[in-house]
Amino acid sequence: MKSWLENKIFYQNQTLNIRGRLLHLKEPRIMGILNVTPDSFYDGGRYDSETTILEQTEKMMKHGATFIDVGGYSSRPGAEDIPMSEEIRRISIAIKSIAKNFPEAFISIDTFRSQVAKAAVQEGAAMINDISGGEQDPAMLDIVSSLQVPYVVMHMRGDPKTMNRLTQYDNLTKDVTDFLHAKIYQLNSLGIKDIIIDPGFGFAKTIEQNFYLLNSLDYLKILNKPLLVGLSRKSMIWKTLSTTPEYALNGTSCLNTIALMKGASILRVHDVQEASEVCRLFSSTTGAH
Repeated sequence: MKSWLENKIFYQNQTLNIRGRLLHLKEPRIMGILNVTPDSFYDGGRYDSETTILEQTEKMMKHGATFIDVGGYSSRPGAEDIPMSEEIRRISIAIKSIAKNFPEAFISIDTFRSQVAKAAVQEGAAMINDISGGEQDPAMLDIVSSLQVPYVVMHMRGDPKTMNRLTQYDNLTKDVTDFLHAKIYQLNSLGIKDIIIDPGFGFAKTIEQNFYLLNSLDYLKILNKPLLVGLSRKSMIWKTLSTTPEYALNGTSCLNTIALMKGASILRVHDVQEASEVCRLFSSTTGAH
């Protein structure tokens, strides 16, 4: 396992070019989750108006979020499909409002649909976060190439309806790494350079596999790309603790700390203040500030 110092030195050299603004990842960054959906597993229905969207964005920015990740389609296991037009309607309202009122925010669009991604960037989004890594929409990677925005490529099998049945792996860490390596090669061939990798905790992985992957997370350093980790209030936490997502904040902070120790450079979270505290303490401990 790489030491904290080795991870710090490695990630000091990681940067993203986001619409002409160079973002250094020499210290951990936070991506705040903003689901404008009625059915997300934790915060569904909370941010269904421009007022609540802006209030939550202000709160997340105040507490240290670098990115605001807007999602209009629930990716929880078994989630129902919605028309593309409805997803675009949901995210357009949010992104337009955030871009107008918080121009300093880096807005990310959480979607696997290329036309939703395109609409989001036109409204002010500056990054695309695709849970399918371009597998669900063949046009996605060409759209990313044409838009020239950073792209988060995540490992998943199937879709939200089928992924829980697709958890058989020969070697989980190697299979995830091989998938991401192939995607990086494909993205580079299309002229896409600003790439962030996400191992996809909770997507086509059992609870035991999620913990195994977390323990071997530093292996992904071989891919030489910034690493985003999304563990916030997921079932691997609350089911292990025999509780519910509402009571999974302490567990989230614990696993986020481990993720940082293993080399994560971006934490995707519901609770920005608590994640900021984790990052500050981690940076103070390791000298990564």
